[in-house]
Amino acid sequence: MAIKIYNTLSRKKEELIPIEAGKVRMYLCGPTVYDYFHIGNARPFILFDVFRRYLKYRELDVKYVVNLTDIDDKIIKKSIEEKIPASDVAKKYTEAFKEDIKKIGIKAADEYPKATENIPEIIKLIEKLIERGMAYSIDGEVYYSVKNFQDYGKLSGKKIDELRSGARVEIDQRKKDPLDFSLWKAAKPGEPCWESPWGKGRPGWHIECSVMSMKYLGESIDIHAGGIDLVFPHHENEIAQSEGATGKPFVKYWMHNGFLNIDGEKMSKSLGNFFTAREIMEKYHPAVIRMFFLLKHYRSPINFSEDRIKEAQQALERIITTLQNISVELDEKKSEIRETEFVLQESIEKIKREFLDEMDDDFNTAGAMAKVFDLVKEANLILRKRSTIDMLVDLPPDTGLSGRLTESELAALLKIKSTIQEIDSFLNILYYGDALKSTIDEDLLVQILIDVRRKLRETKQWALSDEIRDRLGEVGIILKDCSNKTTWQKKVKN
Repeated sequence: MAIKIYNTLSRKKEELIPIEAGKVRMYLCGPTVYDYFHIGNARPFILFDVFRRYLKYRELDVKYVVNLTDIDDKIIKKSIEEKIPASDVAKKYTEAFKEDIKKIGIKAADEYPKATENIPEIIKLIEKLIERGMAYSIDGEVYYSVKNFQDYGKLSGKKIDELRSGARVEIDQRKKDPLDFSLWKAAKPGEPCWESPWGKGRPGWHIECSVMSMKYLGESIDIHAGGIDLVFPHHENEIAQSEGATGKPFVKYWMHNGFLNIDGEKMSKSLGNFFTAREIMEKYHPAVIRMFFLLKHYRSPINFSEDRIKEAQQALERIITTLQNISVELDEKKSEIRETEFVLQESIEKIKREFLDEMDDDFNTAGAMAKVFDLVKEANLILRKRSTIDMLVDLPPDTGLSGRLTESELAALLKIKSTIQEIDSFLNILYYGDALKSTIDEDLLVQILIDVRRKLRETKQWALSDEIRDRLGEVGIILKDCSNKTTWQKKVKN
């Protein structure tokens, strides 16, 4: 099945056909580094990381660029509040961004270009727009002339006449048209600035992304991604700038993820429901956050709440626990699995194909995760044959419940495990297993085994009782039986 992507530009799903066969050039609008990124920002960072990994899994050569806006009004405001240079603010939160995305299991982009490192290229593109009659300079400011770009509004669907009469447009008497937007801002006292043909100043927000995407990926790219809130004006203005300068199509496929609400309301500091990803990771493992977003289609709005995140945690724990149970079963039965039994189980292979079909259909992670749970269900149906009683008690032959799995069932478990591990190469959620292991209460676990052993001794099942004692001894847990009580201690290492 071909990979299909919902293209915001055409408003329909389209088959992914890269501009250059076998290669995908992908750009994601990154953070403005003035603070820790919030949980809503985490959604595109996580999801487009998964999609980029999936394209690589499908044997496409992906070049992935995520920009860093390191000069902006918000950064300047934060520098005033913290009484440090704007460059220090940007550096501090750039480092924090990279720390946090690493924790959350996001693979580093191929490039993280910064606006301040591309000032010469920004000036050059603005000069080109002026030369082509797409921009003009007044009093050290440079504006883009929206009326000179005939296709303005093609991404957002907004009409120029309606926008012109709308109240959302910032009023600036120096503009020739109220819709015109800033490419270069004249310097203000105390603000960071750079020399330019129009005087000292700094770049506008929109021009930065046009420059950085074209510099690192070319004048025409395959995929440009970001949150739905960026469609207008940011991405609309990127198109106008880039195509206005080159005369070529800027982006083939525009992808946008839906909004995130907190307990049904828009996230807002004034409402007291504003959370950074760093704060959420203090309460929940980063893999749980990844899981939370994977359980919903990326274009759908998503509601963040304690109940929903706990549901994601439980779902992830179910997968991890099943894999751990499979590992125990396979480890116990290594000698019984023959190489000839490693055959594709049709039901498992069918579920895997359905999983990939869901991913190919506009990266439907919600549908794909449902298929993962189908694999988990298949595994647990097999594992259920080995109940606790089956393992502890020798059942009479006439019950038909030997507690032993066939070679075919063991091979099926192996296939399920390897399939889930394979698809985790792009989901990247299984590293939660290490944290889950670390949360096991060792004291409680040993006490449970001691209690089971006591019951076995009461029913004179000495062999199983001794096996528990011996197996615990192998891992350094020494049991001591004293009259009516059993105590334990860890073996001292030499």
